[in-house]
Amino acid sequence: MFPKGGMGGMMKQAQQMQKQMAKAQEELADLHVEGQSGGGMVTIVANGQKDVISVKIEPEVFEEDVEMLEDLILAAVNQALQNAAKASEDKMNSITGGMLGNMKIPGM
Repeated sequence: MFPKGGMGGMMKQAQQMQKQMAKAQEELADLHVEGQSGGGMVTIVANGQKDVISVKIEPEVFEEDVEMLEDLILAAVNQALQNAAKASEDKMNSITGGMLGNMKIPGM
């Protein structure tokens, strides 16, 4: 059984959702989230599509050893990407009403 509106109604809803998801992807490209480590000594900015778009390292970090700097950068990148993933998930859930559950859509 099809819901009210039949198969045509379902197709129309699917097309509308597809348009909303395309718009959300554009918005996610413009969204900026940060990840920091070392109390703000390293700051990474990523967009909602999980692309790293900037790196800021405070000059005093360069006085430390290389391994510490690498760890700070890695921690900040991971935090920024986690924040981007959360923003993306929230955006997609706002469109789908969470009806996709835990289903992973490539590129989302």
